[in-house]
Amino acid sequence: MKVRDIMTTDPFRVTGDTRLREAARLMVRHRVSGLPVVDEAGKLVGIVSEGDFIRREAGRDRPQGVSLLDAVFGEGELQPAGAETVAEVMTRSVVTITPEATIGEAARVMGRRNVKRLPVVDLEGELVGIVSRADVVGAFTKPDDVIEDEVREDVIRRLLFLDPDLVQVSVVDGVVTLEGELENRTEAHLLEELARRIAGVVRVESRLRYKIDDRKLERGYPLP
Repeated sequence: MKVRDIMTTDPFRVTGDTRLREAARLMVRHRVSGLPVVDEAGKLVGIVSEGDFIRREAGRDRPQGVSLLDAVFGEGELQPAGAETVAEVMTRSVVTITPEATIGEAARVMGRRNVKRLPVVDLEGELVGIVSRADVVGAFTKPDDVIEDEVREDVIRRLLFLDPDLVQVSVVDGVVTLEGELENRTEAHLLEELARRIAGVVRVESRLRYKIDDRKLERGYPLP
């Protein structure tokens, strides 16, 4: 499964000249903690988040019990000091991902960079969606029967061009068990690896056999 399969398309966005009050209103109204910032062509140029507001407000007193965003656009006087537009506070160095990346890749990037969401951009840098931690977690709650169908149809039939009847596939609580005999070791290895990459798979237990160890043939080793 790819990022394009789980991302939110046409996400809420702002431009650099959007007023901070308006950005704050959007974030609160739609219950998001960050908004991608795009230019006139729709290309991603940054992201504005609660953290950006917080950094601008560091060191300033805030009434107890009043949230930062409420204070930004509320009746009080609290506003990011000296800043009026998104461009003045946004983060310009943004971690992004492409729609063709796997969900596993998105999860690794989020974990490694400690971010809650990733703007999804195409090869031209245009914003096409956004993927969040919740989207990734949701993909890993996929039912066993859906995982089994993906192994049979997407991996065995469409990617490896094999007869699905050659392999017995069973899935219990996200654990995929593969049994059967394939023509060579490479096919067995590819099936195991591709099955592991399916979103929702906890692990793969392989009982696959193969007729020919083609890896030994490539190395010039004699067959037993």
